[in-house]
Amino acid sequence: MPSFRTIIKMYWKTFLLVLSPIIFAALPIISATNEAKCGYVMIMMAIFWMTEIFPLAVTALIPVFAFPFLGILPTGEVTRVYMKENIMMFIGGVTIAVAVEHCNLHKRIALFVIFHLGQSPRRLMAGFMLTTMFLSMWISNTATTAMMVRVVDALLVELFISSEEVDEAISSNGRGHMELQGIENGSYIPEDDCESGRNKNLQTNTKGQKVKEDKPRPKTIAEMSLNDECRALKDMCFLAVAYSANVGGTGSMTGTGSNLVLKGILESSFDESTGLNFATWMAFNIPGMLLCVILAWIWLQILFMGLCRKGKQSIQETSPEKEAALRKVIEDQYQGLGPMSHQEKTVLTLFIILVLMWLFRSPEFIPGWADLFKDANGKKFAIKDASSVILIIFALFALPANLSFFKNIRRKDGALLPPAPGCLNWKVAQERVPWGLVLVMGGGLALAEGCKKSGLSSWMGEQLTVFDALPKEATVFCVSLLIAMLTEVTSNTATASIFLPVLMEMALNVNVNPLYLMLPATVCCSYAFMLPVATPPNAIVYGAADMKSSDMMKAGFVMNVLCVIVITGMINTLGVLMFDLHTLPAWAKSSVVS
Repeated sequence: MPSFRTIIKMYWKTFLLVLSPIIFAALPIISATNEAKCGYVMIMMAIFWMTEIFPLAVTALIPVFAFPFLGILPTGEVTRVYMKENIMMFIGGVTIAVAVEHCNLHKRIALFVIFHLGQSPRRLMAGFMLTTMFLSMWISNTATTAMMVRVVDALLVELFISSEEVDEAISSNGRGHMELQGIENGSYIPEDDCESGRNKNLQTNTKGQKVKEDKPRPKTIAEMSLNDECRALKDMCFLAVAYSANVGGTGSMTGTGSNLVLKGILESSFDESTGLNFATWMAFNIPGMLLCVILAWIWLQILFMGLCRKGKQSIQETSPEKEAALRKVIEDQYQGLGPMSHQEKTVLTLFIILVLMWLFRSPEFIPGWADLFKDANGKKFAIKDASSVILIIFALFALPANLSFFKNIRRKDGALLPPAPGCLNWKVAQERVPWGLVLVMGGGLALAEGCKKSGLSSWMGEQLTVFDALPKEATVFCVSLLIAMLTEVTSNTATASIFLPVLMEMALNVNVNPLYLMLPATVCCSYAFMLPVATPPNAIVYGAADMKSSDMMKAGFVMNVLCVIVITGMINTLGVLMFDLHTLPAWAKSSVVS
């Protein structure tokens, strides 16, 4: 049994992390004044900075959640000292995504969904799309696409190889009896995304007997010679991933930068609540997101399996043997991940808690948990979403990735395991958080603020009042289609930063609820399906699939139009019901900040 001194020497940071907040909590408990509460935060930060229990930058984020939850300062006032609250929320959302990627939880989710949805071409594509869509709601679409492209590439390699083996077995042994060595015993199951293994091909020797000859196993689709049908299936699956990644970013407010640009412009332009928050955003956009993904699934089938392709160029249904082979590949990859680790369970739990905190902070239809916090005068205290996400990030750094401390208690040899690292560490966060996008968001919001203060947005909005002669529905469609086409050649954050202030002024000039034009325009910033340079998912898929630009443009143009039609219908039905878009609201009439 190790001595007490040895335990303290190895785990002193853990003890200090647990005990110091408890010991010094007496200060705000005995004297529940703002001075005592602020003193408590100051002492905690001083201890953490001096002992470096956390990286200095992580400790520096404590006021973002501590001050609002203790009633010292509202979230907006705290984050304004660092940066705008929306940028802080963006950094927090991206960091949570990094934690999910770091523990490989996203791959577990992807393989689980694909395995259970089925392995026919239609079901396989549906599995790719639903997985990519869901992950892209929370993780950056670039990271989601990069991960899914590797999964799709590996599975398609196995599908194409199993197809060759099944076809050879059928031709050599007849349809009634097939000896599928390598499919049944799993001799070509990939390890680490198909980086090892050998392809067993049937060859005929000089005596006319069937023997197997080892050949180098292709690691990627790029190393394979594909016929027209296989090439069509490859293009269909990769385009499905790109479309789902782009559309999935519209499902949550943190899904893409343009969504937060809208939030920032509304908050900087109006004092009163606009009714658009995390919960109402999801309630409005998730139905449209699902509808767009379903339409994409149908359109890609028409393009690659139905009317638009004939004969050998169209994708045919697979045989049960081929599906069984692919199912075994997916199952083995999933089993290769092993049981869920403590780190994965912790990250998943904290992620679910964060989503619930975002949804129920101020859900409008019921009192939110933020309503429980009051200032010294009994007024509602403004706690925003950035405080929730920074609190969860702090927990990710604080909670251990494994339970080595408790394992030490049961050890009989007297040896101590080293302290467990946190579920997230600063090196990973520093390397994987796209800090350049933070500057892009800041520059976009600065541009929007400059356009508003200089009067340029008002002037441009007045010039666009000519659209008042059109029906409102036609105006929304034209604006949405214009934004969708422009975002093909510009980043979605830049497009939103330039056009949203103009559309806000245009709506006010024609006495229309600003959300009626701004919300569909924001969503359409993600509807860039035609060009490889339009979005990172398009570029990744274009390179991985080695497809022609003309094929991407042909498929993408129809997707652009379909999605614009969907958002036009959604804003004129569900949007009108949720936000009362047929009237100019009080917050738009009287609360414009001068």
